[in-house]
Amino acid sequence: MREISRRQAIIGLGAFASLALTACSSESEAPAKGAATPANTAGSMANYAVGQQFKAAEPLTFDMLYNNHPFYPYKADWLFWEELKKRTNVTIKPVTVPLSDYEKKRSLIIGAGDAPLIIPKTYHPQEEAFVASGAILPVSDYFDLMPNFQDKVAKWQLQPELNSIMQADGRIYLLPGLHEAAWADYSFAVRTDILDKLGLEVPKTLDDFYNMLKKMKEEYPDKYPMTDRWGVPTPGGNIIKLIAQAHGTKGGWEYQHATFDQAQGKFVYTGTMPGYKQTIEYLNKLVQEKLLDPEGFTQQDDAAKEKFVSGKSFVISTNAQTLINDYRGALTENIPDAKIVKIPVPIGPIGEYKFASRLENGIMISKKALGHKNFVAMMQFIDWLWYSDEGQLFAKWGVEGVTYTKDSSGKIKLAKDVDYVGLNPKGSKHLQKDFGFGNGVFAYGGPTSLLQSTFSDEEIEFQNVMNARKPWPVEPPAPLTEEEREQVSLWETPLKDHVTQNTLKFILGQRDLSEWDAYVKEVEGKGATQYINVVNGAYERFKKEHGS
Repeated sequence: MREISRRQAIIGLGAFASLALTACSSESEAPAKGAATPANTAGSMANYAVGQQFKAAEPLTFDMLYNNHPFYPYKADWLFWEELKKRTNVTIKPVTVPLSDYEKKRSLIIGAGDAPLIIPKTYHPQEEAFVASGAILPVSDYFDLMPNFQDKVAKWQLQPELNSIMQADGRIYLLPGLHEAAWADYSFAVRTDILDKLGLEVPKTLDDFYNMLKKMKEEYPDKYPMTDRWGVPTPGGNIIKLIAQAHGTKGGWEYQHATFDQAQGKFVYTGTMPGYKQTIEYLNKLVQEKLLDPEGFTQQDDAAKEKFVSGKSFVISTNAQTLINDYRGALTENIPDAKIVKIPVPIGPIGEYKFASRLENGIMISKKALGHKNFVAMMQFIDWLWYSDEGQLFAKWGVEGVTYTKDSSGKIKLAKDVDYVGLNPKGSKHLQKDFGFGNGVFAYGGPTSLLQSTFSDEEIEFQNVMNARKPWPVEPPAPLTEEEREQVSLWETPLKDHVTQNTLKFILGQRDLSEWDAYVKEVEGKGATQYINVVNGAYERFKKEHGS
């Protein structure tokens, strides 16, 4: 989710609980709050609270959909599982699905009615596809069972962000990861040894970025200065996203049909915005001048990495982990004098803004869970593991004295024989691969101090630059009713397909940019105008009903 229009008034936590119960007042509905009944409290803690270790009153097992990451594939003997059972009396039974096929398999499993109780690694608005069928629970009805979640929402004033994922019935169907502060991770890795050779500084703006690539091309005319990765399944997933952000819109991974235009005070269709056209024009220029490898928008990651680490290109998309895990070691093996850095995201026409959300991917709960005798215990368990300070520390770092230690100031340090994100490269064991900690299914969100405990000095420097920028405002809520969602779903796929295909055609020069006006008419003919009318109607309705 991307943040678009910040609301100044923050609804208090108590007000939100009331809102979750009464937001659908026009239909005179008041969904039951909480679920603590004798039928579903087995194994739960009677006095579970913030700062308290959750431990089920009896051994429990919960099945969970598990996103199996190829960098640290699932192992049944990880210390994570053993220690989690020891601390909580809970065993997780994972239903493993490859990362590459996770979204598709998740939809099939839920649609078939075979979903596990816990369904993590879901990014808003992916949960909306399962709301109308009743396949997932409105988790906001059960926030009262989650004291750590509630505490962080109140303490970090996260209500505007939660409102942005609220549905038309006033409920939330996804338990998002919560960050104390917004942070940006994805950017571009650049060969700084090449910059030094050419007498160039790290680029600060998109113009600088273009000029850097141009100088590289002049020095190495037979090479593409930049290739890219993460083009499967979303073409240009990261590069289009970042260039679009610099023009005040959404693209690539972040593409959504509607973007809130702050100047107009309403939503507009993303794929026809002036900023979207400018994004395409910029990328088209890079391709036409042979500064950017055209294969980079759709090639497999392994092909992209090979080009970069072999010296065939000098710039590629990255985040903090891939910089260390995928590039640095392999590059210096091939080119000992090579040096790389993750540069701050280049600034575009809109100025110095940071695009980052304080919400992360989150958890859906299967409708089957409500009838489970251990439902309350399960919600307490989820609250402890994903939202308590102790659970977040455990999920990220593991067991003190085994995988990490603390110095006298409380600073965390990896055990001597353990490596993680290159912090201890001589370690013979790996925190993720060998122990199961630092796992993206469990370890995300939390206090900034915990987030930055895994950062190298260079990553801290990157974050300092990004944090000096103004945050782009939070997008206002425009929750659709079930009927509206069914209506817009008829437009969404053909619109998304047409925008995606033509975005790539324009960028690669397969369609001339002189045809932009014709493309806009094509998009409007596929329902873009009607789509935006529905979204703006929902936005106005929400403002009227909730006084915002």
